[in-house]
Amino acid sequence: MSTLRLQKRLAAAVLKCGKNKIWLDPNESNEIANANSRQNIRKLIKDGLIIRKPVAVHSRARVRKNAIARRKGRHTGTGKRKGTANARMPQKVIWMRRMRVLRRLLNRYRTAKKIDKHLYHHLYLRCKGNVFKNKRVLMEHIHKEKAKKARSKQLSDQAEARRNKVKEARKRREERIAQKRADIMKAYAREDEAKK
Repeated sequence: MSTLRLQKRLAAAVLKCGKNKIWLDPNESNEIANANSRQNIRKLIKDGLIIRKPVAVHSRARVRKNAIARRKGRHTGTGKRKGTANARMPQKVIWMRRMRVLRRLLNRYRTAKKIDKHLYHHLYLRCKGNVFKNKRVLMEHIHKEKAKKARSKQLSDQAEARRNKVKEARKRREERIAQKRADIMKAYAREDEAKK
């Protein structure tokens, strides 16, 4: 019995695959042994005596199952870790994410006219200086700042109104006194004229 090495090589070339992927029908080995050209090999392939084996299954089912478990926090204890904490989740990436969140919030507030450009700049620099650890803290701070500003404005308006009121009262009082003085002077003048 021949080895059919030539036929396997030719079939691999015709089917454009490796020699391991070629299946030769063991019952028809004599007929296959007679085929010594690519043309003959093509005919045998057409007849189904030579077949290209299917691709072996490489299942990802177990991988998917493990991935789902890892998302729940399984298989991630100290024994499963190879890199340092910083290698697994760099501090720089955490910082960048936090900065982007805070700066995006400041931008939104500025465009919506919730904060003016001066407060924006002040808070931008404070974000950069690591004052606010998350979005909630920054929002609370903004609300406090706005409340403080509104309060001081209200107080200044009240003080201004009080000053104006006092000024008006003083003006009226002075006018009243001047009027009284004028009336007294007129009365004196009349008396003087009457004596003459």
